[in-house]
Parts: sequence; structure tokens; C-alpha cells
Amino acid sequence: MKYWLLKSEPDVFSYYHLETAPDRRTVWDGVRNYQARNLMRDEIQVADLVFFYHSSCKEPAIAGICRVTRTGLADPSQFDPSSDYFDAKSDPANPRWITIELEALRALKRPITLKDMRKDSALQEMALLNRARLSVQPVRAEEWSHILHLADDDGHCYE
Repeated sequence: MKYWLLKSEPDVFSYYHLETAPDRRTVWDGVRNYQARNLMRDEIQVADLVFFYHSSCKEPAIAGICRVTRTGLADPSQFDPSSDYFDAKSDPANPRWITIELEALRALKRPITLKDMRKDSALQEMALLNRARLSVQPVRAEEWSHILHLADDDGHCYE
């Protein structure tokens, strides 16, 4: 099992939106960065766990925990001319943009802010603090456990 952090702007799609989606699931559409796409296409697997991170807001923070339920999906927004993420060059027979499906597991008892993480010496190597712009990022197992501890999580492994 691997651990990940995925970013979303809460005014566009928040952790609350995921919790209230049908079956508490959504396709993670609209990623238009090749490095992030490659991680979703090649690295992320079903049952991997994900921190849902609210970005580009007043208080950026990890808000919840998700599980990957499906991988290798063609991002439907690339074929929708009315979508901001439409890609006229993407071929349905060989889609350019591949995505995953996520299921909400639970909101963190205490969201962990970017400010909190920057002050924590145990997280200084975390991708979020060093490659902040990438919307899909790996999280090391020790970082995952440490963040759960910071959030006063009940210790449930989710595995």
C-alpha cells in the first residue's frame, strides 16, 4: 500500500463535497499536469490511501482521508467541450488524461494546516513542503502516521 496527497480548491470541490457525493465517491478529474497524470496512471493502486488537501484558500490544510477505489480511468472531462478541462487533441481510443476514483473515509478530527506542517521537523522532507505546486504527491508511511497523530486520529489504520 502507498500513501498520497491530492489537492483540491475547497470552493471548487471540498472534502465535504466528496462526503456528500453518491456512494461518497468521485472521479478525480481535471488534472492537466503530466507528472501528476503519470502518478495516477502508473503508481496509484486500488486501496491506496489519500490525504484530501484543501489548497488555494485562506487556511490550506489536510481535511480528510480517502481510499482509491478504481484506477486507469479515462478522465471524462477531456472529452466534454463544455468543461474547462476539455482537450480537443485527446483521442477516446487512446486518452491523454487518465484518472482515479476516490471514496471518502472520514474527515480528520483536526485538520492539519500547511502552517502546522511547515513548523514540524518530522515533515520537512514531505513533498508538499518541497514540491508544493504538484496536485498529486506521494506521502511516505512515516509522514502518514505522523500526520494522523497530529490530527488526534483514533489510530484506526484504514487498512
